[in-house]
Amino acid sequence: MSAAELFADADNARTARLVTAAGLKDALARLPDAARRHAEASGFEGAASQVVILPVGAGVDALVGAGQGSSAFEFAGAAMGLPEGGWALEDLPEDIDPTEAAIAFLLGSYQFTRYKSPRRAPATLVAPQGCDVEEAARVARGARLTRDLVNTPAGDMLPSNLEAVMRDLGEVHGASVTSIVGDDLLAQNYPMIHAVGRAADDAPRLVELEWGDESHPRLALVGKGVCFDSGGLDIKPANGMLLMKKDMGGAANVLGLAEMIMSAKLPVRLHVLIPAVENAISGNAFRPGDILKSRKGLTVEIGNTDAEGRLVLADAITKAAESDPDLLIDMATLTGAARVALGPELAPVYTEVEGLADALQTEGKACDDLIWPMPLHDGYDVWMESEIADLSNTSSAPFAGSVTAALFLRRFAKDAKAWAHFDIFAWNPSSRPGKPAGGEMLGARALYRVLKQRYGG
Repeated sequence: MSAAELFADADNARTARLVTAAGLKDALARLPDAARRHAEASGFEGAASQVVILPVGAGVDALVGAGQGSSAFEFAGAAMGLPEGGWALEDLPEDIDPTEAAIAFLLGSYQFTRYKSPRRAPATLVAPQGCDVEEAARVARGARLTRDLVNTPAGDMLPSNLEAVMRDLGEVHGASVTSIVGDDLLAQNYPMIHAVGRAADDAPRLVELEWGDESHPRLALVGKGVCFDSGGLDIKPANGMLLMKKDMGGAANVLGLAEMIMSAKLPVRLHVLIPAVENAISGNAFRPGDILKSRKGLTVEIGNTDAEGRLVLADAITKAAESDPDLLIDMATLTGAARVALGPELAPVYTEVEGLADALQTEGKACDDLIWPMPLHDGYDVWMESEIADLSNTSSAPFAGSVTAALFLRRFAKDAKAWAHFDIFAWNPSSRPGKPAGGEMLGARALYRVLKQRYGG
């Protein structure tokens, strides 16, 4: 959707006043007595995204709680709390950037409607003064794309469907999209992508998107595209499969990020690589104990077929590094250990690029997309050793699962001059203002802000 379609016209729009919990007393004192009594009787306390509609003559049409006033997402739930129609916000907290306020409100209006009618029409926002409406629209589009992809069940988002999404995205932005499918992966030396996906009816593939001026710095984005993960022969229990439609959340985040980059026309030569597979079970499924040869030439012993994401990423990362990018980023829903360590709201990042983790943390705080640096601790690298292969896809120790997965990937990213790995959840287990339960863009909005700084967009 264009910026014009996402934002309301100021004509005939109603006004909602933002009120922090700390500013509640002063805000109520500004109202006429009848409106103040109404707000008090409604239990309005300025809590995050709390809404009260005021009687006529109050001087403002509604009050919206801004909580602590530290994040635009604290009032983003007003998009579904205010009545349908156009709304202008007043008294934006001084620490809130107007563009970020608009992004949060737009994401607060998100509903996944592919299979179910929307529960209501959201309120629409009059762009706040000082808002970059085009920037807000492109970030919202990218995040909504990511949410839609993660929320779509695997039956409608298998490798071929994910490829179709990439082709549509490429067509919109004038990018070239190519794919290597099925046994052609073996012929062109992507043996681990093939091994993980060969048991599925929908063939495994590596899908690549290229965009931008060849003279610009090369930026490679790799996203884990395991469209459904049964665990393979090391099959998951039933409750472990319930969310496995989201195991392509890394790919979804990368594609949402690519939408932002191309829409903003950042001066980069963008290379997106998505190894798209379904980790299924049949007579030709790869087995525990198998030795797989990788594109890089390293051999990998399979300790568990449910540690498949790092295998497909390894071949794709190797390919991305061959083009000598200025920066190589991979994003993946890789380990449950990352969620045990940091929960669903923080995006773990692993990188040895000087200053990159600090920049990601700073920008993540600015847009409420929180990043947490994690260690590539060399002492744990020995845990990935195998007696009969160059390395194992599982650790010999029951500790630091996210760290050891990152160390596995580092073996394949060694030729990259600059590399970072995100082990993300890509899912909100419960709804928060502006962040409804379901698929989520995690880490990619912060990363987009850092990329704009790095490349001068």
